[in-house]
Amino acid sequence: MKNVLIIKLRYIGDVLLATPTVRAIKAARPDVRVTMMVNRGTEDVLSGNLDLEEVVVLDKGSLGAQSRLIAGLRSRRFDTVVDLTDGDRSAFLSWISGASVRIGFNDEHRWRGKYYTRVVQSMPEVEHRIDRDLESLKPMSIQADSKDLQLRVTPEEVDSADRLLDQLAVQRSQSTVILQPGARYWFKAWPPERYAELADRLTSQYGCQVLIGGSSADLDLAQQIRQMTKSRPTIMAGRTTIKQFAAIAKRSALFVGSDSGAMHIAAAVGTSIVALFGPSNPREWGPRGGRAEVLYKEIDCRICFHPTCTRGEQNCMRLISVEEVIAAAQKLLFSGQSDCAG
Repeated sequence: MKNVLIIKLRYIGDVLLATPTVRAIKAARPDVRVTMMVNRGTEDVLSGNLDLEEVVVLDKGSLGAQSRLIAGLRSRRFDTVVDLTDGDRSAFLSWISGASVRIGFNDEHRWRGKYYTRVVQSMPEVEHRIDRDLESLKPMSIQADSKDLQLRVTPEEVDSADRLLDQLAVQRSQSTVILQPGARYWFKAWPPERYAELADRLTSQYGCQVLIGGSSADLDLAQQIRQMTKSRPTIMAGRTTIKQFAAIAKRSALFVGSDSGAMHIAAAVGTSIVALFGPSNPREWGPRGGRAEVLYKEIDCRICFHPTCTRGEQNCMRLISVEEVIAAAQKLLFSGQSDCAG
C-alpha cells in the first residue's frame, strides 16, 4: 500500500467525521500518499489537513466532466481505495480507479458490492459513524490511536473571522452563543419561535451575546427568528466560510443546534454544545470533541423521514422544550456564574 484514495461523497459533517480514518492511515503508514475525494462544497473542511496530499473534488457535471474525472483517477494509479460512502456512484468510482484493493461497505446488500475486493460488514456493536468508518481499516490491519476530528484553522483564517466579527459589531469582551436553526431536512429542525425565546433568555438572564448562524439558504429563517425576539441577536447566516465559522465557534462559549455539519465543526474545535436530536440517533451522529449535552427523546422517528410525518405537535423535535435547552446551557456554561460575561 503506497497510494491510497479515500472516497466520502456525502455532506460536510460526514467528511469531517471521516478525518479520524485519514489520520489512522497516515499515523500507521507515514510513507503512504493519501488522497481524498469529496463532493463539491465540502472540500474546505479538509483544507490544510496535514494527513492528505491531495483533495479531489467531484462535480456532478456533464458527461465530459465525468469522463475527465475517470481518466484523472486512473492516471493517478491508486493501489488501494477505501470507500466510506456506501453508495452506488462511489462504488463505481472505486472500481474504475483501477486499484487492485478496493474496500467498501454494502449495508443494503446491493449490486455495488461486486465493485469491491473486500466488503466490510457493519458490526452491530459499532454505533458511532467515526467508529464505523474506522472498521474499513481492519482489512489493512490498521487501528486508530486517536478518534479526534481533524480540522485545521490557520492564523490567516482566524484573522478573517475576526474582521467579520468587527463588521458585525460583535463585542470581544462579551461571551457569545451561536444558535444554528437551519437543518438539511425540516424534520430535524427545532421550531424558530423556540430559538427566538432561547435567544431572549440567554441575553436577558445571562448577558450572552447571541449570533444566529447558518448558510445563505438559512438567511430568511435567521431574519424570521430575529424579528420574533426582543434582544435582536446578530445574524451571521450566509456571511461565513467553513473556516471562519470554525474560528468563531472556537472563541464562542456555546453552540446550540440540531444534527448538522455546523454542530460537528463546533465539536471539532472544542466548543461546548447543546445538541438537539430528533430522527437521527446521537449514538451514531452525536458530537465528538468538546463537552456536550444531547437532548433526544428516543422515540421511533423513522416515520419522520417521510414528508408526511403524522406526529404534529408531538413530533420528535417539538418535544424538546426551551426549558430543557436552558437547563443544558446552564450546566455547560455557568456553574454558579450569573452571566455569560462572567
